[in-house]
Amino acid sequence: MADTINVTIRLDREVKEQAERMFGDFGMNLSTAFNVFARQSLREGKIPFEIYDPFYGTKNQTELNRRIADIEAGKNLSAHELIEVEDE
Repeated sequence: MADTINVTIRLDREVKEQAERMFGDFGMNLSTAFNVFARQSLREGKIPFEIYDPFYGTKNQTELNRRIADIEAGKNLSAHELIEVEDE
């Protein structure tokens, strides 16, 4: 058997509870799930899933650039009323 050590990690309580439920559905506890993650990371030499912010995704950036171009060209300007704020 491999030589094991204890590792302490910090998680938000809600994240821990949700993870325990999900991994439990897979027949694993948190320790097993983190071992799977660590071993897969080592096998692949990277984090085994993509980490990204959808804001910077190609689809969203394309849409934002299209809207910026429309605004700069004076097209597609929505008719929003300005809200006047009185100085206090």
